[in-house]
Amino acid sequence: MKGDLIMSTPAKCIRNICLIGHKGNGKTTLAESMLYFSKATDRLGKIEQGNTILDFDAEEIKRKISISLSMASFDYKDVKINLIDVPGNYDYEGDQISGLEVADIALIVLSSKTTVSVGTEKAWQKTENRKMPRAFFITGLDDENADFYSIVEQLHAKFGSHHILPITLPIVENNKLVGTVNVITNEGYRFGEGVVPVPANMQDKVNNYYNEALEAIAETDDALMDKFFNGEEFTAEELVSGMKKAVAENLLYPVFCGVPTEVRGIYQLLDAIIHYFPTPLDSGSIEATKGEEIVEIPCDPAGPTVLRVFKTVADPFVGKMSFFKVYSGTVKKDSSYLNTTRDEQEKIAHIYIPFGKKQKEVNELQAGDIGVFTKLAVTGTSQALCDKDFPVVFAPIEFPKSNYSKAVVSKAKGDEEKIAQGINRMIEEDPTLRLKVDAETKQMVLSGFGDLQLDVVVSKLSSKFGVNVDLDEVKVPYREAIRKKVKVEGKHKKQSGGHGQYGHVWIEFEPLFEGEFEFAETVFGGAVPKNYFPAVEKGLRESITKGVLAGYPVTGLKATLLDGSYHPVDSSEMAFKTAASIAFKEGMKMANPVLLEPVGTLSVHVSDALMGDIIGDINKRRGQILSMDASETRGFKIVTAIVPMSEMNSYAMDLRSMTHARATFNFEFLEYREAPANITQKVIAEKTE
Repeated sequence: MKGDLIMSTPAKCIRNICLIGHKGNGKTTLAESMLYFSKATDRLGKIEQGNTILDFDAEEIKRKISISLSMASFDYKDVKINLIDVPGNYDYEGDQISGLEVADIALIVLSSKTTVSVGTEKAWQKTENRKMPRAFFITGLDDENADFYSIVEQLHAKFGSHHILPITLPIVENNKLVGTVNVITNEGYRFGEGVVPVPANMQDKVNNYYNEALEAIAETDDALMDKFFNGEEFTAEELVSGMKKAVAENLLYPVFCGVPTEVRGIYQLLDAIIHYFPTPLDSGSIEATKGEEIVEIPCDPAGPTVLRVFKTVADPFVGKMSFFKVYSGTVKKDSSYLNTTRDEQEKIAHIYIPFGKKQKEVNELQAGDIGVFTKLAVTGTSQALCDKDFPVVFAPIEFPKSNYSKAVVSKAKGDEEKIAQGINRMIEEDPTLRLKVDAETKQMVLSGFGDLQLDVVVSKLSSKFGVNVDLDEVKVPYREAIRKKVKVEGKHKKQSGGHGQYGHVWIEFEPLFEGEFEFAETVFGGAVPKNYFPAVEKGLRESITKGVLAGYPVTGLKATLLDGSYHPVDSSEMAFKTAASIAFKEGMKMANPVLLEPVGTLSVHVSDALMGDIIGDINKRRGQILSMDASETRGFKIVTAIVPMSEMNSYAMDLRSMTHARATFNFEFLEYREAPANITQKVIAEKTE
C-alpha cells in the first residue's frame, strides 16, 4: 500500500521480533491477532480462509502452512514493531536462520495442548547458539486439555533454566481463558472488563514468580542487588528498566499466554513488548571486516550507512524484493551505495516498509530498522551496501547444507533451460536449495531439506514458469575397475576394395592404485610407429567411459602398449584407435572386472536416547561405525560412519521419521570401494533391463 511518505523511527522505538516455533503452533495466527488488536488491520484473518496478512503466497494459501519468511511492520503506542514470521516446517530452516539474523529477540510460540515439541527445542537451540534474547508465548489455553503450568515445567526441564519465568498467568474458568494476571504489576485483567484484582487462589503463585523475577532483575545492577538483599522494594521504573535489561542479557526468558484466535492475551503481550523487549540499541555492535581490519559497527543513525540484505523474494507483481536491515547510519531513497561484495554501486530508487504482500513507501530508514528494496540490480542475500568511504563486508549468513536430493525430469523436451532458470530464481529466495547438472549421469539434481520443499519447487515451476516436471531418484555414479594384470591382443583388419584398414596392438592392462587412467608404451623396434601412439591412447580413453560389467566408467587402470604390427598402406589412426578399443574390451573381461560404489562419511548429531536406533539403522545400510563422540549440545552425541552412497537416497526423510526431526546429519563423498557381489548383480540386472 502506497501512502504518504512517513518519517523514519529511531532505534530506541523499534522492536525487531522473530516469531519462531514448531509448525502448527500458531505463529501466523498470533501475528494476525497482534495486527488486529493494534488496528494495523481491520479484520482478523484466518489461515483456514487463506486471508492472513503474512501467509499470502499461493502455495501457502493452498497448503495452509507458512513456507517463506514474511514481515509486517506496524505501530503500537509510539513503538514500531517489526514482526518477522518464519516457517515452522523443518524444510524451511534457511528462513528461520534469516529471520533470527536480524531480530533482536525471538518469540517462541508453543501450544499448551501438547508437550514441548521438536520445533520448540530447535528454536531454543538456534537462539542459544546465538546467545540471543528469547521469550515464549503459550497458545491454546481454550482447550480442555490445556495445562499452562505443565508446559512451563517442561520448559524448565527441557532447557535446564530456571530463568524461564511466566510474566502473565492465565485466569481460566470452565475451561475458558477469561483473563490474565501480570506478575510484575500484581494486577489481574479480565477480557472485556479491564483491570481487576488478582484472584485469591492465584496470589501465592504470583508472589513466587514475582520474587524470581526480582532476583533476575537484581542481577542486572549492583545497586538493585543491594536493594534486593536489603529487602527494599523496587520502584516501578526500576522494575521496567530492570526487566528490559534482564531480558536483553538473557537473565530472564519471559513467558506469556493467550488465545490468539480470540484475540485474548494480546494486550498483555504488546504491553510487555513495549516495556520489556530489547531494542536494536540493546543488541550492541555488529562485527564486520574493513579491509584487513575487524571493526565493530554500533547502531548509530549518525554513523556511516551500513546495511545488509537478509532475504530475497521474487515477487510476480513487484519483481525482485530485497529485505534488509540497517546496522548503521540512515539509508535514503534516491541514493547510491557500494555493494562491497561485487565492488559496484547500487542505486536505491525506493524504500518500503513491509506489511505482508503490501508495502508502504518511506523516505528513509535509520539504524536498527528493517525495510524492503525493489528491483536491486546487483545485490543478493548476505551482501552489504555501504557508504563508499566506509566499505565493510559481513561474514555470509551461514545456512545449513541441504542433503536431500531428487532428479528433476522434464515432462516436455526442450524445457531444460526454462527449468534451470526457474529453479535458480527460487534459489535466490531460498539459498538452502541447490541445483547441479551431473556431467556423468546427465541428471539435473535438485537438493533441499525434504519432500515439502522440493514439492513446492515443482508446483512453482508449473504455476510461475509454465514448465512441468517430475522428481525421480538420483542415479548412483558407479565405477568399474580390474583386479589383475592381463596381456591382450587387439586387431582390426578390413579389406573392402581400394585401401583396407589395418591396426594391430598388444596391450597390457593392470590396476592403477593412484589416479584414474595412465597410458604408457614400451614398443621396441618400431613394431607400431610412434605416430600411432596417440591414436591408441585416444581409443583407450574413449573406451574407459563404458566398462564391460554395467557400462559405468572405468577407473584405476594402467594400459601399456607393448607390441603390434602395421601395414604401410592400410594402417591409419582410425584403425589403431579401433584396435585399442578391441583390446580394451577383451582385456576388461579377462582382468577380473569389479564394480566400485561411492561411499561417504556420515556424521549424525543425535540425542543419547536415540543412539541405539541410529546405529542399528546405519548397520542396515551397510555402514561401518567409526566413532561416537560427545557433542557440545547437552545430551547429544556425534556418530560418524562410512556408508555407501546408494543407501543414502532416502536418509534425510528416514532420519527425520526415526528421530522426530531431533537429529541432523552431514554426508560427504569419501572414495570408491568394491561393491559386494549381491549389489554388483543387482546393478548389472538393472542396467540390462
